[in-house]
Amino acid sequence: MNIIEKDSLQVKVENALETIRPFLKDDGGDVELISIDSDMKVQIKLLGNCRDCNMSVMTMKAGIEEAIRRAVPEIIAVEAIK
Repeated sequence: MNIIEKDSLQVKVENALETIRPFLKDDGGDVELISIDSDMKVQIKLLGNCRDCNMSVMTMKAGIEEAIRRAVPEIIAVEAIK
């Protein structure tokens, strides 16, 4: 993946995160894009209340990952890191 492709993917992922961000912020949380690797895996970091919430796994899978994969189908996985 060249720099232009990576930048384009990053913009698409950030745009997808913007669609879910208002819901996270309503609950005092947020999400940060950490990286997109060459295997098309995204790493994110949950912030604020989302970091320690017992529903964070569901938020990650049903909300964040779904939004990213819908907007950027070439992404094969989304992983939350601490």
